[in-house]
Amino acid sequence: MSGLSLRLRLALIGAGAVVLALAAAGAALSFLFGEHVERRAESEMLLQLDQVLAGLVMGPDGLALATQPVDPRFSRPYGGLYWQIDEGGRTLRSRSLWDQTLALPRDRPAGEEVRLHEVAGPDDTRLLAIERVVRLPARLGGGEARAAVAMDRAELSAARAAFVRDLVPYLAALALALIAAQVAQLAYGLRPLRRIHERVTALRAGQATRMGGAWPSEVHPLASEIDALLGAREADIARARARAGDLAHGLKTPLQALLGEAERLRGSGERSAADAIEEIADAMRIHVDRELARVRTVAASGGARADVATTVARVHAVLSRTPDGQKADWRFAVPTDLGVAVDPADLAEALGALAENAARHARSVVTIRAQEVAGYVRITIVDDGPGVPEEQLELISRRGRRLDERTPGDGLGIAIAADVAEAAGGKLELHNSAEGFVAVLDLPGTR
Repeated sequence: MSGLSLRLRLALIGAGAVVLALAAAGAALSFLFGEHVERRAESEMLLQLDQVLAGLVMGPDGLALATQPVDPRFSRPYGGLYWQIDEGGRTLRSRSLWDQTLALPRDRPAGEEVRLHEVAGPDDTRLLAIERVVRLPARLGGGEARAAVAMDRAELSAARAAFVRDLVPYLAALALALIAAQVAQLAYGLRPLRRIHERVTALRAGQATRMGGAWPSEVHPLASEIDALLGAREADIARARARAGDLAHGLKTPLQALLGEAERLRGSGERSAADAIEEIADAMRIHVDRELARVRTVAASGGARADVATTVARVHAVLSRTPDGQKADWRFAVPTDLGVAVDPADLAEALGALAENAARHARSVVTIRAQEVAGYVRITIVDDGPGVPEEQLELISRRGRRLDERTPGDGLGIAIAADVAEAAGGKLELHNSAEGFVAVLDLPGTR
C-alpha cells in the first residue's frame, strides 16, 4: 500500500472496518434471532404439551387423547410436529409420527421438571423435544406418565435462514451508506492537505511568499514551520548575496593590481610573464563572475515572474544589433500568455546566452519556440548550424563548458542558463537534431 494515496488508504481501511463490523453484527443478529426462535418454539411446545395433557381421558382400553391439538402438523404424517405419551408400558403418539416413536433419553425428568432435548426423528431428522413427567389423577387411573412434544429443527433453521436473507440487503445498504458517509468525511477532512499542495505550488510558482495562518489547528504547526523555513532561506540568501558582494569587492582590487603588474612587465619586455599573469587573472575573474551569477540567480528565483514573449522580444532586439544577430533569419513561435517563475533579468540573461550562441553558430536561421508542457514552459532555441560532435555533446552539457573554445567569450553563458533553470526547478538540455543544434530550457510555469 506504499504507493496508494492517503485518502485511498483511509477509505479502504474504513470500508474494511465497516464491512467487518456489519458482518459481525449480522452474525450476532442471526445468532440472537436463532436463540429467540428457539425460545419461542420452546414456549409453543410447552403450551402444546399442556394441551395434550389436558386432552387425556380414560377410555375402555386405558388412557386416550380425546381432544387433538389444533395444529394440523400433528395430524399429517411426518408433519414436523409430534407428541408422545408413555404410561404403564403403553405409548400414545400423534398421527404425525406414523409408525415411529420418539427416542427419548433413558433418564426421566424428576417431579414436574421440564427438559429440553435434541433427539432423532423420522426420516433421519433432528428434533427439538420438550418433555415432562406428570402424576395422573385418580380419574385417569393414577400413576405417572411421560409426555413429550417435539419439533423438526429444520423449521428453526429455515426461519433463521429466511431472517438472514431478509437482513443481508439492509446490511448491504447500510454498508454502502456508511462507506459513502466516510468518503464524504474524508473528502472534507483532507481538504486542508489539498490546500497545502495548492499553496506550496503557489510558493514555487512565485504567486505567494508565505503559507499564511488560516489553517486548522492540526495543520497550523506545519504551515508555521514552512513559513519559518522560508524566512530562514531568505535570510541565508541575503547573507549569501552580501558575502558575494564582499567577495567581488575584495577581489576587484587584487585583480586590478595583477593586471597592472602584467602591463608593467609587458612594458619591461617580459611579455611571457605578463601573458601568464593575465591568463591567471582572467581565470580568477571567470570563476568569480560564475559564482556571483549563481548566487544572483538563486537569490532571485523565489516569488519572481517573467513573461516569455516579452523577454524573447527584448533579447532579439539586443542581438539583432550584433553582427551575428544581423545575419541570422530569426523565426518565432512564442504565445503571448506564457509566464515562468523566474526573475525577468535572469530569464533575459539565460535566453540571451542561448540565443547568442545560436546566432553565432547558425548558417542562416535561428528559431525560438515556446509551449506549455505539464505545468512547465518549454523554450526551444534551434540553429541550423553544424551542431556539436556527439563525443563532445556530454561535455558541453556540463556546467562551465564552452561550445567553442576558439571563439571569444568566457564560457559562462551556458553555465548561467543552466543555473537559472536549476534554481527555478527546471532544467537545460542540449542536443543535435535534424533541424540543427537544439537548446531546450524547461522552466516552471505560473498559470
